[in-house]
Amino acid sequence: MNINSDMTGVQKAAVLLITLGPERSAEVFKHLKEDEIEQLTLEIANTRSVSPQVKDDVLNEFYEVCLAQQYIAEGGIGYAKELLEKALGEDKARDVIGKLTASLQVRPFEFIRKTDASQLLNFIQDEHPQTIALILSYLPSAQASAIIGSLSPDKQADVARRIAQMDRTSPDVIKEVEKVLERKLASLVNQDYTIVGGVDSIVDILNTVDRSTEKHIMETLEIEEPELADEIRRKMFVFEDILSLDDKSIQRVLREVDNNELAVALKGANEEVQSVIFNNLSKRLATMIKEDMDFMGPVRLKDVEEAQQKIVNVIRKLEDSAEIIISRGGGDEIVV
Repeated sequence: MNINSDMTGVQKAAVLLITLGPERSAEVFKHLKEDEIEQLTLEIANTRSVSPQVKDDVLNEFYEVCLAQQYIAEGGIGYAKELLEKALGEDKARDVIGKLTASLQVRPFEFIRKTDASQLLNFIQDEHPQTIALILSYLPSAQASAIIGSLSPDKQADVARRIAQMDRTSPDVIKEVEKVLERKLASLVNQDYTIVGGVDSIVDILNTVDRSTEKHIMETLEIEEPELADEIRRKMFVFEDILSLDDKSIQRVLREVDNNELAVALKGANEEVQSVIFNNLSKRLATMIKEDMDFMGPVRLKDVEEAQQKIVNVIRKLEDSAEIIISRGGGDEIVV
């Protein structure tokens, strides 16, 4: 069987999964659609034997495609082509790039991901808020937060709300926006509807912007979209993020927390969080809470999450009153 002429994409994928073994293949299946799993399962079942040479060829092709994807993510198509030509030769590089652009998704707006935020702001700040929201949803959180923090106050909350409420965006819409920004990448957009934005996306951005921008956006959303504001706030600082606080801040938080609530919260915490908490308690109190945790036995996950959320609320309250500082990307954690 000649891999270059006889094998379909499904056959190659089946050989790859067979070669990877059941455990790794099971992990791959978790990321596939139902019809893709059915196709591959049927193909694997119908594959009686695979020669070592075919296995090697499939693995090599898979490695080359992965390498090309990495290069594209780092510097675009031109950069990838240049490196692949040096590694594989001109003909092979052209073949690999061709397979990628024909069958794999190149992330939209890739060409602006390395653009300076201030330059990009000048480029998009007069666009419609929905257009800005779409573009920011595809950018790294640090880059997006710098841009949203520099928008006019009336646009900040509007754009934030649109990102949070965004679900699926038609590839035609993405293409239209990309044509305005960069025509050369329009043909690389995957034709399937692309999931973008959502609450997690705006949470990542708000966790990085300066505190004043975050506060303005959240206060506006609390008036216009109170349920959305609550959902965003619940996700913005999770219990495990207590590791980002310094010892002095942790000790200040613990003074406001009921010991019983703390014991329940720690039942569901990982060892690193437990260790940090206990190190900031007196030996006597730490021992007492450990004994309480042992004595209470199994605890419902819901109760643990509620206890952890109460502590998170204490942290947010103390930050609002400037008694503690949560390090964030906007620079407002610097105190002079």
